[in-house]
Amino acid sequence: MAEMKVVAITGASSGIGRETARLLAEHGYAVALGARREEALVALTAELRDAGGRATYRITDVTRRADLEALVAHAVEYFGRLDAIVNNAGIGPISRFDALRVDDWDAMIDVNLRGTLYGIAAVLPVFARQGSGQVINVISTAGLKILPTMGVYAATKNAVRTVTEALRQEAGPNLRVTEISPGVIATNFGDSITDEGVKAALGDRLKGVAIPPDAIARGILFALDQPPEVEVGSIVIRPTAQD
Repeated sequence: MAEMKVVAITGASSGIGRETARLLAEHGYAVALGARREEALVALTAELRDAGGRATYRITDVTRRADLEALVAHAVEYFGRLDAIVNNAGIGPISRFDALRVDDWDAMIDVNLRGTLYGIAAVLPVFARQGSGQVINVISTAGLKILPTMGVYAATKNAVRTVTEALRQEAGPNLRVTEISPGVIATNFGDSITDEGVKAALGDRLKGVAIPPDAIARGILFALDQPPEVEVGSIVIRPTAQD
């Protein structure tokens, strides 16, 4: 690349976020890492720097708008600019509706939808000043094929899909907007599930078809690597064996 590009990543301490940070740093991007777990952020930042990459972090809870604003401000202060945000943080405490796990519903709305909106709100003023930028929202194939237990989770992801398309149409010629829809990925997604029966069933499914999170990282890198006049609008990445 001719010049350093800076990318902020939420949910960067594990799974897709962590592998995206590793891949981008390897390819010359500077990364500003956001997540709730400081110990994991410290370890990842050190790993990337030891390998010759450029990385910094800030503890970030995406349900707090001020945290997203602070992550973006830190990236700009530390690296001098911000070229993209990957709104990746998400949770999936899925269950049947009649289990009435309403607190889990609220949590998914707060993290998956509000967290993405807060990320968008934090970067748009920066991108407007710079005259360029890219928003990448990590969604899910759960919103493309609706399955039992996935109702609220898929609804939050499809809300983000709607937000992404509206933002794309509003964006003008200098802001690129991309949605990435992962399928079944081998991550700690199931850790947030509070329904033990659903967690066990999902675990069996993951063992059968899940692909590693670096598959999604490669898709994100592809979208970022395009020339300024090329916008990759939507990418679906799933296991070949996924229904």
